[in-house]
Amino acid sequence: MIQESYFVYCSLLLFLIGISGIFLNRNNIILILMSIELMLLAINFFLIIESVYNDDIIGQLFALFILTVAAAESAIGLAILVVYYRVKSTIDIKAISLLQG
Repeated sequence: MIQESYFVYCSLLLFLIGISGIFLNRNNIILILMSIELMLLAINFFLIIESVYNDDIIGQLFALFILTVAAAESAIGLAILVVYYRVKSTIDIKAISLLQG
């Protein structure tokens, strides 16, 4: 059987890839949204692995809630992005000044 630490390291690696995607690419909003989704899925992976190894269902329930929030976040984020593209004809982050207060 595969040790738990390998799965934890894999989850940590996925989370770090998501963070680096946010910090290294600040020009493309779609890649930033994908990086946030990757971070949320890494957290889900960690919760499910801990739930299986501890023989507890709470981690799987939290993962289900996070998947629901991630789906809502991506749907709302992409809807805002589509509306912004229709208004401004660009999705460049440097050109976004419409949402500033």
